[in-house]
Amino acid sequence: MSQYEHTCLIRGDGGRTIRAILDRICNKWTLLIVATLDGGALRFTELHQQIPGISQRMLTLTLRHLEHDGLVSRTAYAEVPPRVEYALTPTGKSLIPPALALAGWAIEHVPHIEASRARHQTPPE
Repeated sequence: MSQYEHTCLIRGDGGRTIRAILDRICNKWTLLIVATLDGGALRFTELHQQIPGISQRMLTLTLRHLEHDGLVSRTAYAEVPPRVEYALTPTGKSLIPPALALAGWAIEHVPHIEASRARHQTPPE
């Protein structure tokens, strides 16, 4: 039995909980939002400007999910105009090291992956 073989059986639900968590945190928008908030709290508009390609709707949905999961906090200030800031919680901050490790792995293996993709795109002779 490998050291990871048991991970999908930890909660006795056939791995549904772990898969749902991994689906959430491995989402490209989640990782970009978490990485962006690693620099400190930001307003919605600032986040939107710093994450190229994300729609307002996707940013809203992802922030809502991250807040519900306890990775991001949302603070509304009673000001005129209203101000809302998003920040990483301690749990959200704990995601930074594994996310950086995964990004490092991707950077290290880009040449191999691109070469493999190129081989598979060339039609066989």
